Amino acid sequence: MGGMSLTAGWRAGWAGRAERFAAARYGLAATAGLLGLAAVIEALARAAMTYAATAGAGPNQVFAWGLLYCALGLATTLPLGFLRPAPAAAILSAASLLSLGVFHFLTVAGAAAELIAVYRFGRAGSWRVGGAPGAIGGNAAEYAAAGLTVPFLVLAVVTGDAAGTETWVLTVVLAALVPAAAWAGVARRWRAEARLHTAATQAIAGTVVEHTARSERARIARELHDVVAHHISMIAVQAETARLTTPGMPAAGAQRLSEIGETARAGLTEMRRLLGVLREDAEAEVGDRHPQPGLEQLPGLVDGARETSGTRCRLIVSGTPVTVDPGVGLAAYRIVQEALTNARRHAPGAAVDVEVRYGDGGLRLLIRDNGPGPQTTAPAGGHGLHGMRERAVAMGGELRAGAATVGGFLVEARLPGKCGTGG
Repeated sequence: MGGMSLTAGWRAGWAGRAERFAAARYGLAATAGLLGLAAVIEALARAAMTYAATAGAGPNQVFAWGLLYCALGLATTLPLGFLRPAPAAAILSAASLLSLGVFHFLTVAGAAAELIAVYRFGRAGSWRVGGAPGAIGGNAAEYAAAGLTVPFLVLAVVTGDAAGTETWVLTVVLAALVPAAAWAGVARRWRAEARLHTAATQAIAGTVVEHTARSERARIARELHDVVAHHISMIAVQAETARLTTPGMPAAGAQRLSEIGETARAGLTEMRRLLGVLREDAEAEVGDRHPQPGLEQLPGLVDGARETSGTRCRLIVSGTPVTVDPGVGLAAYRIVQEALTNARRHAPGAAVDVEVRYGDGGLRLLIRDNGPGPQTTAPAGGHGLHGMRERAVAMGGELRAGAATVGGFLVEARLPGKCGTGG
């Protein structure tokens, strides 16, 4: 078994080196040149042996037959290195059939060139004629390559032993090996195409998985920031409010509430770090796949913010309400939720007005607080305003945030009635 493995490895190594040499820039031309030289040497030797021993054959006749044999040897080898696979296979087959059928002679180098040409033809699968793309490709080229065996079969049947046993045997051998070489080339091309297809499929699958993972990380980061951070912030605000507004609270209770607030703020800090990791390479975002809150839940959101902060928080609706896409409703809900969280965090105690205006085929959101103004802006590097703007743009709308003209801080978003193409 070890000897067989070594033999197989040795053969595979030589086959690989030969194929790399033939695929080099001048490798095929060099191969054709070597085969042509071998064909000329064999032709001269055969002419000398055949006709020098014939009675009455003079030097001129031997020289003429030698030239003819040399021309046949070159015609059955040199086209291999200078023509495309299809023309080379056709010309070499014609020259080999002429040499066998008329002159009952074909060099070993010519037979080898014929098999190499047919193999290349089967592997190429298609070719160009006159600089224009050929019409033969795929199965047609495979059948044409295998069909080159037919003339050799016909020649073997027609000539029989009349051409001599050696010539007839060589014709039969070529009739058997030509289709084998053609289909070997076809099989090699199929394997190469299968490898390319497999590599392309794996690359596409990897890209899909990568994009899916990024989108999922973005969704998780967005929901953590919009939902979990919102509730943790409420815990911190409620703890501080309870500590400051409950009369006669024991010192131990006030200390516990203060610790709850500090723990909640520490949790928010750690969550921001986690969000930074999740959103590091999650550039693409996808729409949510499950039912989510919309405009109908805004009253409950505003009521919860009012109860949590203990300050005035109003919801103002103007215009004729229209039905919007679920994605637009979700974006509006999340924008209002984030704006309320920012107001509690950066302007505690400030009153907040949430205004929803319907009209012009869409809606306009205005979330305004009466805090000090500029300090209500989210800190640099935060995800709040960035996330709100992403949601608005994804729905084909826009969002602006900054100091209001009458004081305080204003978040203004314009959203279409239907999902736009901006995302």
